[in-house]
Amino acid sequence: MASKFTEMAIDCADPDALARFWCAVLGYEVQDEDDGIVVIGSPVVPEGKNQHGPVPPTLTFAHVPEGKTVKNRLHIDVNPTDREQDEEVRRLLDLGARRADVGQTGDESWVTLADPEGNEFCVLADRRP
Repeated sequence: MASKFTEMAIDCADPDALARFWCAVLGYEVQDEDDGIVVIGSPVVPEGKNQHGPVPPTLTFAHVPEGKTVKNRLHIDVNPTDREQDEEVRRLLDLGARRADVGQTGDESWVTLADPEGNEFCVLADRRP
């Protein structure tokens, strides 16, 4: 049996605020909070320990004292499921994201944004369930 991708850990200055942002982006909810760590996940999926098949990963936000200094080497891609890409980009900008320049040429099918703490992520053009 292989491993399953079940969690992504994200270091940040303000776990509560960043968790709220990503809950709004993904339709997730807070699952656990404890001393500088906030875990969010899908409200429609039971705990994935014994579930076969794909499990939407949780995101764990942990407070760290240092700030982000360079472009992420690992980032999240999101797919709008109920609207077009440009509508989703506007929604995310209204939530607190901002446009990010990571060397795009302008010909990409995705839009690169940054969350409120500067972590880059991409909004893909295809709508997927």
